[in-house]
Amino acid sequence: MQHRLFLFHKPTRSAAQVALLALALTLAGCANKAPPQLYGWHGFEKNLDTYFRQDRESPDTQAKRMEDDLQKMRTASQATPPGFMAHLGLLYGKQGDLARFQQHLEAEKQQFPESQTFVDFLLRKLKPQ
Repeated sequence: MQHRLFLFHKPTRSAAQVALLALALTLAGCANKAPPQLYGWHGFEKNLDTYFRQDRESPDTQAKRMEDDLQKMRTASQATPPGFMAHLGLLYGKQGDLARFQQHLEAEKQQFPESQTFVDFLLRKLKPQ
């Protein structure tokens, strides 16, 4: 009979508090782990905004900022986001540096093969007819 009472015994308040604390710590431990970012965005979105708003920032200044971001991504072993290398190439093309324009577009095509059709179109426009 005494075993039967033990089965229906209500847990003491301290046991319930301990269980609640353990549950809260478990959930808090799971919530703090954010997944790593796939790409190193750095200032890329701001650079695009600057370019399309045609702010009074030269393509040279924009390209230097993007080169700095590229170095930060490489140092942190982060991949460049889609369009990053193509945009950097576009900035070099605006400055008349066609070798760097082509180099960065080829890098974009290599990293993102789905961009091949568009990149090839841009590269064909580059070649004299």
